[in-house]
Amino acid sequence: MAAVNDIVLIYLEDTPVSFARVENILPDAKKDWYHIKLLMLQIPLQVVTWILKDDYINGSEFHMNGQKMKLEKVESPREDLQIKKPESVPDKKIAKDMRSKKKTLGKIISFSDLKKKNEPESG
Repeated sequence: MAAVNDIVLIYLEDTPVSFARVENILPDAKKDWYHIKLLMLQIPLQVVTWILKDDYINGSEFHMNGQKMKLEKVESPREDLQIKKPESVPDKKIAKDMRSKKKTLGKIISFSDLKKKNEPESG
């Protein structure tokens, strides 16, 4: 069953038409029916609340205004993450150059001294 914060793909007559994020699911007075609040991910953003059976929230087809509808939970595709990124030749060269250079300390400049130095003399 889709849960709060899940992304769902909405089908209209077997054609995907929009994505939505599930904002809230609250039980209806009728058993196995729910008020599902959806943030339609389109421009402009719109919030809708549909009253659906739990089967419909789980992906079963239903009809709304005489048209066939379906919600399908969207799963993020899994990616194989590399544990360690191999260093490229330029990265190795930069690292070597940085190690070989002597560390030089920067000079600290006081803003108040700088201001005094650049103020016009009164007199």
